[in-house]
Amino acid sequence: MQNCTGGCHCGQVKFEVEVPVNPVVHRCNCSICLKSGYLHVIVPADRFNLLCGDDSLHEYRFHTGVARHLFCRNCGVKSFYIPRSHPDGISVNLNCLELSGDIDVTIESFDGSNWSRNRERL
Repeated sequence: MQNCTGGCHCGQVKFEVEVPVNPVVHRCNCSICLKSGYLHVIVPADRFNLLCGDDSLHEYRFHTGVARHLFCRNCGVKSFYIPRSHPDGISVNLNCLELSGDIDVTIESFDGSNWSRNRERL
């Protein structure tokens, strides 16, 4: 495991997260992930620490209303959220992490547009 920092574009939201050295990342084709280019690194909540920006987060829910999509109110970036597939975890956007050069990322496609049929793959 490796500790990384991350956050939104403007810097108002910052966090630390512990990720595997060789993480498997999911590229989802659901309506929101496809449009935002989100790459999921799902971690247990106890491996995530919000350093600052709780008051800068805006929540958006759609469809079933279970997933808690959290965006920076200032720059609009969703650097992490609470996914419906892992309600006790955090999905961190790989694109929002400051990664060291020795991390080897594997990106797998996930058919989130048919989430109910495929959720067991997560």
